[in-house]
Amino acid sequence: MKRVRITWKKSTVSTRQTHRRVIEALGLKRLNHVVEKELTPSVKGMIDKVSYLLEVEEVK
Repeated sequence: MKRVRITWKKSTVSTRQTHRRVIEALGLKRLNHVVEKELTPSVKGMIDKVSYLLEVEEVK
């Protein structure tokens, strides 16, 4: 399965609470924090929901 590197790039100030919870569920703790995840359907859905706050790249 593919792996992706997710970087939190934009603040969640003045965003919906559900979007803040998605950021937390992805394991991101602070701005510019990076996590690597398997690209499962649930993770892809979370990324799609808050894509405007993230930078996502595929890991080789």
